Amino acid sequence: MSTINDTFIAPPCSEEISILYQDEHLVLIDKPTGLLSLSGKNPQNLDSVHHRLVKLFPGCTLVHRLDFGTSGLMVVARNKAINALLCQQFSQRSVTKIYTALLCGHLNHNEGLIDAAIAKDPALFPLMSICAETGKPARSCYQVIERLTREGDNGVLLPVTRVQLLPETGRTHQLRIHCQQLGHPILGCDLYGGLLQPGTEKTPRLMLHASELHFVHPISGENITARHASPF
Repeated sequence: MSTINDTFIAPPCSEEISILYQDEHLVLIDKPTGLLSLSGKNPQNLDSVHHRLVKLFPGCTLVHRLDFGTSGLMVVARNKAINALLCQQFSQRSVTKIYTALLCGHLNHNEGLIDAAIAKDPALFPLMSICAETGKPARSCYQVIERLTREGDNGVLLPVTRVQLLPETGRTHQLRIHCQQLGHPILGCDLYGGLLQPGTEKTPRLMLHASELHFVHPISGENITARHASPF
């Protein structure tokens, strides 16, 4: 879910939304990085996934959101009835979401589970915080794909780890703050330490991409497996 400070003005996004599949009930898209899921309260933040798609699919509504900097797969309902059926799958956690990310540093373990409750803290807005007492349960699994080295700013060599992330819950900023909790923030993450390591300061985007989405078509009952490769 996207949480943007009211003072934030999104820079123009010239990238187009890719429509990967459509029928009379739903649309599957690839959201570009740097595009809001929903238009913000500030009129300068009008451009968004919903703002663009409603022109093509009148009456469409978002079932879920991706952060401003996150790219990748989203399913969009074409009417309120379909939205309710898809939202039910999300709330029952029967939808599987798999993300690809580049994390700062080389992880010691090839796979693992991050179990850390996440809380809203008005004093820290728009940041979330890890809090066992007031937070809501949050669990994320990770699996290492490869450990590599990238060239960063001024020729600095950056050790990074490409991972698959599977959130079992859907808290705001969950993957970003869980990776920080792991000690390996997502490269390019401005809120949770992904721009602090020398050589990372000018990383062009948040290196987080929604690469797989598994759900049941609300009308046909077909198991839908959507995949879209990471652009990084």
